[in-house]
This record gives sequence, C-alpha cells and structure tokens, in this order.
Amino acid sequence: MERDEEQWKEPLPSKRLAESGLSFTVGAALAMLLSMLLTVIATAAGEGATGEDWFLYLSYLVPQLAFFGAAALWFFRCKSPVKEVFAPCHPKYFILVLLLQFGLLFSLSELNEAFISLFELFGYRVSEGRLPDLEGWNLLPAILVIALLPAVFEELLFRGILTRSMRGRGWGILPTVLIAGGLFSLYHGNPEQTVYQFVCGACFSLVAIRSGSLFPTMLAHFLNNAVILSLTSFGLGDIFAALPVWGNILLIVLSAVSLVGTLVYLVFFDKRGNGRGRPEEGTRFFVAACGGIIICALEWITALVLGFLA
Repeated sequence: MERDEEQWKEPLPSKRLAESGLSFTVGAALAMLLSMLLTVIATAAGEGATGEDWFLYLSYLVPQLAFFGAAALWFFRCKSPVKEVFAPCHPKYFILVLLLQFGLLFSLSELNEAFISLFELFGYRVSEGRLPDLEGWNLLPAILVIALLPAVFEELLFRGILTRSMRGRGWGILPTVLIAGGLFSLYHGNPEQTVYQFVCGACFSLVAIRSGSLFPTMLAHFLNNAVILSLTSFGLGDIFAALPVWGNILLIVLSAVSLVGTLVYLVFFDKRGNGRGRPEEGTRFFVAACGGIIICALEWITALVLGFLA
C-alpha cells in the first residue's frame, strides 16, 4: 500500500503535464459541443422539452461523457495504464474525507450563501437549479447519473490526471491545489457556486495528494451530490430552515470544527507528497489548457451577466 501511495510522488514524463492541460481543453470543448447538440434536439422535440426528465438527465450526463472522452484521450496519448491512478491508500483517508465532507456540506455552504447574498445586493438573481423527479424510487437513477458518475469521471480528470500530473512534475502542493480547484470551479460555469466548488476542488486535490489515491475523493464527491439529492427528495433541501435556531448553530459549529480540523491535519501534520514547485513547466501546461479556460470563462461570464439581467 505504501508503495502505491509513492506512485503519486514519482516524477512523471513532462509530456503528461502538457497533455493534462490539453485534456482540460478537450473536456470543455466536448461538453460545449454536446450541450449544443442536446439543445438542438430539445428544440426539435418541441416547447417544454427542456423541462422533461429525459432532457435533465441528458444535461447531467453530457459533462460526464466529455470527461470520459478527455480522460480516454489522455491515457491513450500518454500510454499510461488506468490502474496507475487507482492506487489503494491508508484507510484513515476515508475517515478524513467523511469529516471533510461533513464540514464542506454544512459550513462551507453557509459561506457560499454569504457570497451569493453579496451578488444579490447588486441585482443578481439566483437561477433555479433544475433536477429530475426525485420522488420515491426516482431518487435512485438520479443518484446514479448526478452523484456516482461525476464522482468517477470528474475525479478521474481533475484529480487523477490534472492534479497528479502537476505533482508528478514537481509542482508545489499550494499551486497544485489552487490551480486544480480553480479549474474545477471554472469548468462548472456557475457563478453562484464559485466559492463552494473552488474550495471543494482544492480540498479534494489536497486529499488526493496526501493519500496517493482517487478512492477517498470519489467517496467525498459522491456523498456531496448524493446527500444533496437525498435531502431534496425528502423535502429537506434547506435543512437549516427545517431546524430550530439551536440546531442550526450546533450543526454549523460541528461542521466548521470538522472542516478546519481535517484541513489542519492534512496541511500541517500529514507530510505525504510534499515537494518543491517547478514554475518553468507551467507555460506548456497553460498553453495546452488555454482553450478550455477560455471556453469555461466565457460560459461563466455569460451566466453571470444573465443573472444580473434576469
């Protein structure tokens, strides 16, 4: 097990860093093209099609197909076996991500609400997130498409390829987790969730580096989406509104302690994967990733402008 964890610290061929940037561009471009195709199909299907469950499921499936295509291209071009990124890890990291995710869901979400409130002061209108029917057994296919698939394919691209490639070329932990978190947040193109997704992306990258494995971050990612879907299904989408004041305070305090405590341990006490950075190799990476960054930035800006115009 220790040997598998060391794989994430060993130097990787420089080609893989540039190829990881290209994979981000390919993923963004594929997602845009598939979304356009889905819009054409919905338009042909007639008015109201975009509100149907089939369309909503496909809209969540499209990014995962893009991630799969981008990851497959990276593995093919780099001649890298998939098993390299699926190394086992110490069991403690599964406990750590449970504590981390508890903190992210209930304390970081409140911080993100403050960020949204700031936007609203300037006239921004929050868009209503659209989900398929979650009542009864309909929750199961929703968890499969909206929770399980992203936990596999998004983690594969952002942690297994991007994060690992940066660390494999000797990048420092701080620039690695910040850049990976920024790309993760930017890709989703949702101004309202920028803070939440950036912190989640950075935290997941830190866990992946320390553990040398994708399995803990896959679990955290799955739980993040599955818990939100389940709470919504049971009519507890706004859990804070369902709790008394003392319950809200207790939940926020416990989750904040859980989040901060886990991060303190990962940053200051767990030294796995430490190393210096190589900023000179950043140029090749960002040149390869610039296409995806531009696409995602334009989508993010468009969503922001539409929010103010709504």
